[in-house]
Amino acid sequence: MMPLTKDTILQYAAEYDRTRTASDKSVEEEMKAKLKNQRFLTREDFIKIGIWKSPRQKKRYESNRGEAVRELTALSFTATTEEARLGCLLALNGVSFPLASVILHFAFPDEYPILDFRALWSLGWELPSDYSFIFWTDYCTRLRELAKEHGVDLRTLDKALWQYSATHQK
Repeated sequence: MMPLTKDTILQYAAEYDRTRTASDKSVEEEMKAKLKNQRFLTREDFIKIGIWKSPRQKKRYESNRGEAVRELTALSFTATTEEARLGCLLALNGVSFPLASVILHFAFPDEYPILDFRALWSLGWELPSDYSFIFWTDYCTRLRELAKEHGVDLRTLDKALWQYSATHQK
């Protein structure tokens, strides 16, 4: 389990940043900037985000129609309940909780962490056999608490947890 201090979080987040490709960084920056004002995803942007998270599912992402991507992401981004916000995204082919978390993080970076098996390992959490809404809300709540406790934003914490696992998980 990762020793969580502000210094270790900043150290591993910086290491994460040093090891990312220019493409990885540009997709994240581009999508966050776009979604500040545009409250939906185009099919092309959806596919780009999907490949950023998990390239193996590319064919599944591509099977979604543009109209469905636009409508479901617009509904998600304007939903008033967490169940609806998440459920709209899970209706898209190729979207599971981890990809939904990326989409929500890019659209609402101060509210949603990115769910990843590496972050779970770094926290000492057991990887569930199947994600659930309750697991998701518990994860979001805990990461928000940790980020606040250590005076970092959610993305810095995400990066640190991911990198700690990449460095130490055998």
